Amino acid sequence: MTMRVLGISYQVYKVKNIEKGKVGFLDFMIFKLIFLFVKLARKLFGGNMIVNMHYIAALGNPGEEYKNTRHNVGRIALEEFVKKNNFPDWVSDKKLKALSSEGKIRKDKVFLIEPETFMNKSGLSLQLIITSKKKAEGLIVIHDDLDLPIGKFKISFNKSSGGHRGVESIIKTIKTEAFTRVRVGISPTTPSGKLKKPKGEKEVGDFILGEFKKSEIEILKKISKKVAEALEMIITEGKEKAMGEFNRS
Repeated sequence: MTMRVLGISYQVYKVKNIEKGKVGFLDFMIFKLIFLFVKLARKLFGGNMIVNMHYIAALGNPGEEYKNTRHNVGRIALEEFVKKNNFPDWVSDKKLKALSSEGKIRKDKVFLIEPETFMNKSGLSLQLIITSKKKAEGLIVIHDDLDLPIGKFKISFNKSSGGHRGVESIIKTIKTEAFTRVRVGISPTTPSGKLKKPKGEKEVGDFILGEFKKSEIEILKKISKKVAEALEMIITEGKEKAMGEFNRS
């Protein structure tokens, strides 16, 4: 909009003043530069300048055998966002060791990543992308969380891994905790609402690599829609606004 106004202003200024000899050479050159900038920006951005760059990484394990497992809930949740916002099909990127897709939310550019490494090496897919703390601030990581019940999620920023090895790998690789996380619950609850977390390393491993029950799939579909809304709000209105809106429920 600003570019359009500048372009129109220049044309009006030229007609009314330059042709009447009421403007100096310096003024003329300033407006000429503005006009050239407008033309260049329109050519590069189609009239819509990109304001920010965001990166969304959905953690999980590659392969069909892991597709519907609890550890892959980040990937499952991201698919709703992809579908809702008409992102292009996933492309296999060998350099990133990941599947990727790229699109826009309003004027902001969004780059989606699904690491094709196993969970414990998720950071490898981000090492060529998140190369500074500034870029890390635009990173959103979606992953499973045993400390939350299925049907719930929380947004956090600049927090430790909480023992999640995929997140640990990312922190180690990009050398900062200052990025946004969307933690999606996977633990069942008792009839009274108490969390039923598995105990012991083997039990935890079997649980997170197990598939969701049929009764949990419908819950997962609903929460994925909420996660998609939260991602959009983080991108368009900021993580603080999204935390205030979605962390209450």
